[in-house]
Amino acid sequence: MGLLTLAVSALVPAGTAGAADQYEWAALGDSYTAGVFVGTPQPPLGDASRDGCDRTSGAYPGLVERELDELPPGGYVHLTNVSCGNATINDIVSTRQTPVSPVQPPTGGWPAVDPQIQRAKLNDETDIVTIGVGGNSLPFGGMLLKCLELGAVQGESCREYYTSPPAGEENIDDKLARVRDEYVQMLANVHDAAPNAKVITVGYPAVLPDQGSACNRLALTELGAIKHADIDWLRDNVLKRLNSTIEQITSFFGDRYVDIYSSSVGHDACQPAGTKWVEGICGDAENYWPAQLPGTPLNCAPLNKRVTLVHPNAQGHASTAAHVERAIRIALLDR
Repeated sequence: MGLLTLAVSALVPAGTAGAADQYEWAALGDSYTAGVFVGTPQPPLGDASRDGCDRTSGAYPGLVERELDELPPGGYVHLTNVSCGNATINDIVSTRQTPVSPVQPPTGGWPAVDPQIQRAKLNDETDIVTIGVGGNSLPFGGMLLKCLELGAVQGESCREYYTSPPAGEENIDDKLARVRDEYVQMLANVHDAAPNAKVITVGYPAVLPDQGSACNRLALTELGAIKHADIDWLRDNVLKRLNSTIEQITSFFGDRYVDIYSSSVGHDACQPAGTKWVEGICGDAENYWPAQLPGTPLNCAPLNKRVTLVHPNAQGHASTAAHVERAIRIALLDR
């Protein structure tokens, strides 16, 4: 028996074969859960049930599902994955989200979808709920694009923009306080909907380097024109604080937080191909994914790349899958 098999076996309840006919697992979250450009679309291209949420076969929920099928934790684990690209915290529990997938949208655009806890049919028979959300509620992606714009066009600091913002824009402290309140309400609603479930929250990886100066400024395969000082600020004052907020609220509810940041340090968007677990603004993606971002001047085609907007690649999802799989096996030990 190999070391990997021994390690996995240690997380499988002994003598539980047949103890559970089926465990129900619901995966909720945003594009970092859905996968967007990693693997094949699910449902497949051309399928009438496509909803514009950009779930893919290479995203971590599918990877974990296949590992749990290979070595079941005392019973078959049935996955219901309703994650959706661009989802906010409120889209998990209370608002109807209008998906924004650029891949073969129907005429007139994608219809709105119900909140994820409703789509997942959470109830008292749900055993596991994993949740990866929060970034779009800041929104982190929008902040990155604003930092890119300010750095490229005006040579200004986005740190200054978000600490002393113009009228109508929240400062970073207000953004994080709002996200905290929304996350608390979300977890309360998830527990109400699935009172017997073990809830596992998933943080965000180290998409930014430990030193902003590690980035090749202006390279769109990394972080483009974002200033090095702004990269450092985004890492320490936005991303790390967001993860800390999620972890603290998770602990308050007695749930399990999955830290994927620590293991991904050194695999950020400014690393070379093969080392990076996160693609840059432009990066490698499956052929169905666009090279130009609709409605914007951003075009990665001259680089022979696609618009990846600082999202995990296959290696990033594989790393997250290993952590989430372990958390699920541990949670099921208590079932």
